[in-house]
Amino acid sequence: MEPLPAPRKWQAITLATLLLVPAYWSMLAGLVAAASDAPDPLPNPAASLAFGLALIPFVFVVLAFVSEHPRAPAAVVRAMVLAVVVGAMVSVVAADAVTGIVAGVGAGGVVALRSDTDHNWRARAYAVAFAVVYTFVLVRMASALALLPAPIFPFTAVGIADHLSERRRALDRQGP
Repeated sequence: MEPLPAPRKWQAITLATLLLVPAYWSMLAGLVAAASDAPDPLPNPAASLAFGLALIPFVFVVLAFVSEHPRAPAAVVRAMVLAVVVGAMVSVVAADAVTGIVAGVGAGGVVALRSDTDHNWRARAYAVAFAVVYTFVLVRMASALALLPAPIFPFTAVGIADHLSERRRALDRQGP
């Protein structure tokens, strides 16, 4: 199978991120409304969380199918399982939902985005870990506005890791 061209990979990452943004913001609005002391919080916390969570499988569908994953349906299922497991564990450890969302979606993105021979799953995992740590620090150190760009971190990190892996492999092929 031919390697996926970089523009096609970044198209998949961009489209999946554009779908992730409303899902993330909806989940974030639901979590904030649920934590509110208001008698009738707006938006409805359950509806916002449900809408955001309902979009997540479509994020992985877009990522897998647009990147031409050879086993896209299975990759989407694995991505969903990883997103739930990793997201829940990181949310518990970090004691915040935003870091867990980034970790879960990033872990799912590692398996949903097509991996070519030059790509390294370890590099992808390290990139997602970096995105998670960066989000964790933003949540702790920065203002609430810093939470808004969090959905751009996971898939972008995976794409950058792939790019660096391809570059390293190309340099290794050239030799000294």
